[in-house]
Amino acid sequence: MKIILSPDRGLRQKCEPVSLKELPQMAKLAKKMAKVMYQYDGCGLAAPQVGVNKQMLVIDTTAPGEGEEREENPIFILNPRISKFGEEKECGGEGCLSIPGITVDIDRYTYIELEAMDLEGSSIEITAEGFDARVLQHEMDHLEGVTMFEHLDAIEKSVKLKEYEQAQAAGAKPGETSIEQKR
Repeated sequence: MKIILSPDRGLRQKCEPVSLKELPQMAKLAKKMAKVMYQYDGCGLAAPQVGVNKQMLVIDTTAPGEGEEREENPIFILNPRISKFGEEKECGGEGCLSIPGITVDIDRYTYIELEAMDLEGSSIEITAEGFDARVLQHEMDHLEGVTMFEHLDAIEKSVKLKEYEQAQAAGAKPGETSIEQKR
């Protein structure tokens, strides 16, 4: 399984919901997605980023302490819908496994509540703040066919696309958020 890179058209398609009868197949895919996410030191990965047009994502925002190995605690989320947004937004830098070598500043809500389904088909509710809320919103964008570039105005988009071209030319790989990591 490999990461699909921008500008692949699959990243711009709205994803289909996961049905209950697809759950066994999605459980197998979920484990593979988590493995790929950890391989590239990501904190989230959506199904379209591995070429699957389904509303499924995996996140793990736990970070290891200094000198510690990362403990893997993936959360698998299917068919997510944000049910409540907080009042505040915050601008922050985001990287993307499908757009390696750059970081984009994006305004996101600092608090969200969402409803979804887990891998067993049960309804779940998730409340997220700060970085967790940012990661969930980023991954949910992928399910709607939205990449980081769509959050930018025309001038910013032009600048970031040029940076991305330079990062690709420098050989940026998923998990790298700047071409300085190559040096």
